[in-house]
Amino acid sequence: MPVYGSCAGMILLADRLLDAPPDQETIGGLDVTVRRNAFGRQADSFESEMDVEGLGGGSLHAVFIRAPWVEEAGDGVAVLGRVVGGEADGRIVAVRQGNLVATSFHPELTGDRRVHALFVEIVRRHLAARAGAGAGNEED
Repeated sequence: MPVYGSCAGMILLADRLLDAPPDQETIGGLDVTVRRNAFGRQADSFESEMDVEGLGGGSLHAVFIRAPWVEEAGDGVAVLGRVVGGEADGRIVAVRQGNLVATSFHPELTGDRRVHALFVEIVRRHLAARAGAGAGNEED
């Protein structure tokens, strides 16, 4: 099933967590290790321009609020975006594994709909594949 998680959603989709309470559970599904509040406290929240793989139209304005980052991504995880510049240069902040997408930033806080459009396309393809798998089985 397609799922998109931003910020805390990335934490919930991660298979492994760092800096989490020992009893924190996740939904899992993404073969990643995520560090909670990796960029620091609320006062350390920031905005930045970045490129996200699979999104045309130039750089994306990203809003990071007490955001996590991906410390480690498994072989089946596509890294879609990394921080550029500053102390966090190169840190992974957008990933995809199959029908799962996660960002450590909040695209819903900007007017840019490209991340959500990417996810909607994943949902459409998933639904089309399910409809195709059932084609010819109308009697079932």
